[in-house]
Amino acid sequence: MSLLFKGRGTQNDKQSKSVILKCYFFIITILRQGVHSLGEMWRTPLASMMTILVLGLSLTLPTTLYVVVKNVQKVSSGFQEAAEISLFVKDSVSEQATQTLVKRLALYPEIDTVSFIGKDNALEEFKSISGFGQALDYLEENPLPSVVLVTPTVRHRSAQAANALLNKLEQEREIEFGKLDIEWLERLNALLSLLKESVITIGLLLLSAVVLIIGNTIRLSIMDKKEEIQVLKLVGATNTFIHTPFLWTGIWYGIIGGLIAFICVMLMLWWLESAVALVVGVYQSNFVLQGLSGSELLCLLLLAVALGFIGSFLSVRKYIKDIEPDKV
Repeated sequence: MSLLFKGRGTQNDKQSKSVILKCYFFIITILRQGVHSLGEMWRTPLASMMTILVLGLSLTLPTTLYVVVKNVQKVSSGFQEAAEISLFVKDSVSEQATQTLVKRLALYPEIDTVSFIGKDNALEEFKSISGFGQALDYLEENPLPSVVLVTPTVRHRSAQAANALLNKLEQEREIEFGKLDIEWLERLNALLSLLKESVITIGLLLLSAVVLIIGNTIRLSIMDKKEEIQVLKLVGATNTFIHTPFLWTGIWYGIIGGLIAFICVMLMLWWLESAVALVVGVYQSNFVLQGLSGSELLCLLLLAVALGFIGSFLSVRKYIKDIEPDKV
């Protein structure tokens, strides 16, 4: 009995080793075909380079738009909070009552700071800013109201919280009306949303074009090697063996095209860096253009590889199937 079990154990070990060896040689064959397909591309450098450049430029536009949206969001992120609420005091309210209002508002938990600008101070400030100082001297009375400036706490500076605070403050009997300069922020967010949707739409169209370009290139390569494929099928080559070189060609197109798109975007950012620095200097900001990070570059390459594989797979599945040895 022991000899019988020993023989069965030896047979199982041989079978497991055989499976491991099959997997090993399968992987080696796939990798060799990948290197061979790269060599085939090298043998036709002009045609391969033209295809790769078309793919790279097709990927450059959606990548550039993504970088633009990324930098615009970075700029607008500093404006996502309401900085100040202006409360205009009724003309009938005395300055003493207004001071009482200021003290009362300072007790609100939603408010960080409160400041008061009287009528006379507001007029003097308007004279210095507007440049109409002499013309304003002819006014019989001061047309400007007193203003209470309210700065919300950090917790209440979002657009929704600031609007809720404004509605609450307008209920004070001394307040004529309030003003929260946040409409421009809502317009900016709407434009950003439109820009994102446009980028997605343009990106999908261009990525579809990449798949079609790769698919057509692989189709031409299959037609060029039609007789070779017929001979391979005649001698019994498997579909995997025949398909793999063409799939690798699509993958190589995707990898190199993705790298070209990355290089084009970085060159574009380098070219614009001085112009952006000049604008930033005028506004006294410390903004710096952001390119693609390492993870974003990896995502770009994976996307390019996926597009290359899909395009080549569609062509391989459609056209190689129709090539049979009996049609030689």
